[in-house]
Amino acid sequence: MVGFRDPSPGPAPLSLGGTGSLGLRDTHLWMNRREIVHVDMDAFYASVEQRDDPSLRGKPVVVAWRGNRSVVCAASYEARKFGIHSAMPAVTAERLCPQAIFVPPDFARYRAVSQGCREIFLRHVERIEPLSLDEAYLAVPETSSGLEVARAIRAQIREELRLTASAGVAPNKFLSKIASDWQKPNGLTEIRPEDVEGFLAELPVSKLPGVGKVTQERLERIGITLVGQIRSHGRSGMEMALGRSGLRLFEFSCGIDDRDVVADRPTKSISAEDTFAADVALKETAPTLVRLAERVWSLTEAEGRPARTVVLKLKTSDFRILTRSHTPGAPIASADEFVEIAVGLLDRVELDPETTYRLVGVGMSNFFDSENPLQPSLFDR
Repeated sequence: MVGFRDPSPGPAPLSLGGTGSLGLRDTHLWMNRREIVHVDMDAFYASVEQRDDPSLRGKPVVVAWRGNRSVVCAASYEARKFGIHSAMPAVTAERLCPQAIFVPPDFARYRAVSQGCREIFLRHVERIEPLSLDEAYLAVPETSSGLEVARAIRAQIREELRLTASAGVAPNKFLSKIASDWQKPNGLTEIRPEDVEGFLAELPVSKLPGVGKVTQERLERIGITLVGQIRSHGRSGMEMALGRSGLRLFEFSCGIDDRDVVADRPTKSISAEDTFAADVALKETAPTLVRLAERVWSLTEAEGRPARTVVLKLKTSDFRILTRSHTPGAPIASADEFVEIAVGLLDRVELDPETTYRLVGVGMSNFFDSENPLQPSLFDR
């Protein structure tokens, strides 16, 4: 069975599944007794907004700009009850819940809160692999208990940041991520090695990494809807059906995932983009480009490393994407210089003057550090 344990007072822990017959004491999972914690903040952007503005608490909050082309960045749990979810068009969200409160995103503030989470993580573990601002894998030291680490981290996030996080504890990455989602929001789930077979057997295949709509349909065509059926189909059968991806799914069905927690790598690029409510001429993108460049510069300063390459991104009204970039001879020294270069890249767009644009973006890349000395950019054109 799968053990569900929550540090807060409440009902007795829930159990699912049953003991298996694969003899996991002799398998890869049992011998590899490492623990990985996956921490996932609950409705992160929306929860930050509700925390900082008491008038939003208990109400359907949608983090997005209003407009026909805006998309939802996050939705509070009150908004999710109406079917609203991230990446949904904002106009659809407004139709589903006319009373929803739209709040424009403030990524600088979310990044600061994310840094606060990281500082809490570092009190308990050394290796952290962030997946985004609101979730990360943590490698539990051999001398610690994954369950106790997760319990302490969630308590400190709640007390110090006034937010809630869900966490999953398991022998590997994909199981810990599934576990963190099992009792959202504000849940803590542990999948023990001896419980993995029973847990996976009845799990829908859509829960496995890499199984999107297309793969799920291909699996259904060969009679597979549950993870246990992948295991029964066998390694060779899965390879014949899906090739290398089939082999990977077979490994997942047996609870095997050898991926290690990799400490976060240096940032390769920082960017921001915006979609216009209505298509605009090239010169009319400049004010938005300036605003985006100022935002990117502030994030770059927080990165603490100079960057050399400025990249302009545009999307035309017929969805063509084009980029222009420039790498000056020395790292960019100020916000004014960055803005000047970004706006200057508009002069290198040589499409028909009648072309209109639905999106503009700007980014910085080619960061300098002691291990990556400045080199000419391959993308300078």
